[in-house]
Amino acid sequence: MTNEITYSSFFKKVKDSIAEGTFAKLTLAKTIGKPELQNIYIKLIVEENTLKFILTKKIYDGEKKEITSVHDLENLESEVTPYLTNPFLTALLFTIEEDVTMKINKKKVASIIEQPPTFKNADPILIEYLNA
Repeated sequence: MTNEITYSSFFKKVKDSIAEGTFAKLTLAKTIGKPELQNIYIKLIVEENTLKFILTKKIYDGEKKEITSVHDLENLESEVTPYLTNPFLTALLFTIEEDVTMKINKKKVASIIEQPPTFKNADPILIEYLNA
């Protein structure tokens, strides 16, 4: 499976989990080397009656900082993909049905692993939005 297909499959699982109300959190982790950018967390938000996402960058450049930005949900894949392989090697999708991990190896080949869920409850903002 090429990386493009693997990325598409992973982000389809993210979109499906949001549509089905099972999404809990999305995280990028495991960096190459010791970059300033340590983690990225994606959580949902409702702004102007529209479901969007907050992208939070955890940065350490001598002191810990957080930089947040709000984006339209349809831009999730295009906002997150540039961080894959540079500097992150792992994307973790947490849902109430399963944890989906996309790993990128040293040869920059992506693969997907599915495991039992870590979270028992979906993102409360998503549930509230879907029930509105």
